[in-house]
Amino acid sequence: MNTSSVLVTGTSSGIGRATALALAAEGFQVFAGVRRRTDGEALVNSARQCPGRIVPVSIDVTDAASIARAVTAVSDAVGGGGLAGLVNNAGIGMTWPVEAIPLAELRRIFEVNVFGQVAVIQAFLPLLRSGAGRVINIGSIGDRLSLPFGAPLVSSKWAFASITESLRMELRPWGIHVVLIEPASIHTDAVDKVEADAKRVLGEMKQEDRRRYAAAYQSMTERALARESGGSHPDVVARTVLRALTAGRPRTRYIVGKHGRLLAFLARWVPDRLFDRIRIRLFGLPERFGSAVAAGSPMVGALR
Repeated sequence: MNTSSVLVTGTSSGIGRATALALAAEGFQVFAGVRRRTDGEALVNSARQCPGRIVPVSIDVTDAASIARAVTAVSDAVGGGGLAGLVNNAGIGMTWPVEAIPLAELRRIFEVNVFGQVAVIQAFLPLLRSGAGRVINIGSIGDRLSLPFGAPLVSSKWAFASITESLRMELRPWGIHVVLIEPASIHTDAVDKVEADAKRVLGEMKQEDRRRYAAAYQSMTERALARESGGSHPDVVARTVLRALTAGRPRTRYIVGKHGRLLAFLARWVPDRLFDRIRIRLFGLPERFGSAVAAGSPMVGALR
């Protein structure tokens, strides 16, 4: 049994929860990052077959004081042994038309998905050096391609992927592996959150933006939710995290989840214009260039 210690952020549900449970079952001491105490208690109750292996740690990746307290708690627990791994999974999803998104919303997603991740990495690197540990960043297949109305999420994932690549080269002298895991279609509780968030976005759009984008946005949301509902179980990501932590020489990237390899292939080899048409048709958007202009009005109900 592996008695090494690992910190996993964003363990309240979905991929983070599955990863914490899988690592604990394999003998790791898992410090499970949560924002609410009740989420930590629920996770511990789910790990009764491996008692004591999961230790909830309160952490908000956008709060420097919260991160500092988490570092102190983990450091006191592991002592000089340090950490064998840091799994950066905390994140939020968001979809908006670029023309309509409030800049405060865009900044918020970057605060969580980019700046918060960097803050956690910076804070825990001393413990990773002590434990000859690894950095495992949970990205997205979206760091290889963009989706209509998905710019807030995928742009943050592209940014995090580029940071991960730079970090990988920078930490080589200390023998610290940095791995990016790119999930594609994964069915998690976040699917329900996306549906609720889409309704919120439509309600918060200015009237003119809603007239322009509502039909296309609703079509994209419905089709995206249908695909995600049929996605892979979060356990496939958890098993990949385990491989990345234990392999003698881990890959720099792992693509996981339904349709992942196909999407990566298309993004790399299909010409932009053709790939645009594929994505437009896939999400039920107007296919004819200039169709809104030709109609003489915003695309109200154009997709019905």
